[in-house]
Amino acid sequence: MPISARDAAETELVSFHDILSDDGTHVRAWTNDPEGLIDGPTVVLCNGLGTNAYMWPALLDPDCGVRVVSWNHRGVSGSERPADRSHVEIEHFVEDGLSVMDHFGIDRAVLMGWSMGVNTMFELAVRHPERVAGLFAVAGVPGDTFRTMLAPLRLPHQVARLLTISACRVAKLTGWAVSPITTRIPIGTKAIAVISHSGFMLPVADPELAAVAIEEFISTPVQWYAHLALGTSKHARVRLSGIEVPARFVAASYDLLAGARDMASAAERLADADYIELRGSHFIQLEQPEAVHELLLEFLAKVGVTASENPAV
Repeated sequence: MPISARDAAETELVSFHDILSDDGTHVRAWTNDPEGLIDGPTVVLCNGLGTNAYMWPALLDPDCGVRVVSWNHRGVSGSERPADRSHVEIEHFVEDGLSVMDHFGIDRAVLMGWSMGVNTMFELAVRHPERVAGLFAVAGVPGDTFRTMLAPLRLPHQVARLLTISACRVAKLTGWAVSPITTRIPIGTKAIAVISHSGFMLPVADPELAAVAIEEFISTPVQWYAHLALGTSKHARVRLSGIEVPARFVAASYDLLAGARDMASAAERLADADYIELRGSHFIQLEQPEAVHELLLEFLAKVGVTASENPAV
């Protein structure tokens, strides 16, 4: 069952580790296994852009059977902004992911990506195939993400890319004016009810924990988030011919930020991949946490990773 926000606050379900990435940027890594007690395989989570651990309620259950390690993006939730502000592209997130794996002593693992994190995990798999045992993609495509956005509106890819990148540019220019407001918006279950009936996100399984997740997400200034988004928009489609490990794509039918059709076509181009579509939005792991978690466990069993392969923390 999803863990409640109160339980998350009263127990140490996530521990944080400040690590140094290759370019000298301090990044805040985290794990759902502070005490090293989870009896299950390790998964490296490449999270959605600017998001946090609380976006994954099923993984915060101590009985989830999966040890997760991840990190917060540069300039977000305790991670440092890089000295060179241009170091916010997917290649730099790949460096951060490898630094996190090295910190936790992980030589090779299944990567799980959500949203823009799917770009990161596929790029990591292409550059460092020896570190990757499998790829579990949730609501994301392997590169050139902005062209797949607004898919339910059935816009041409180039139009979707133009509209979404233009919106990010406007947000970067005007964020200084709106961030003092957005970063102070109180988020509770009533706000979640409004958001979850907007069409952007559907009703979630645990509104209290979703409130924690979104309140943390909006603590990032709008202009910095837009800067991150524009950096990731430069990431081209990954050449899938070099991917040899198993993959699974979990798409959402009403996803405005990662087109289900493009996820399906990516799965078709891989030698060992399957595609599952659930009824939900881009936040499918909040809406159907148990279904997504079961699909992850099935995939781990298929890949054949076990708890015995976990490195010591």
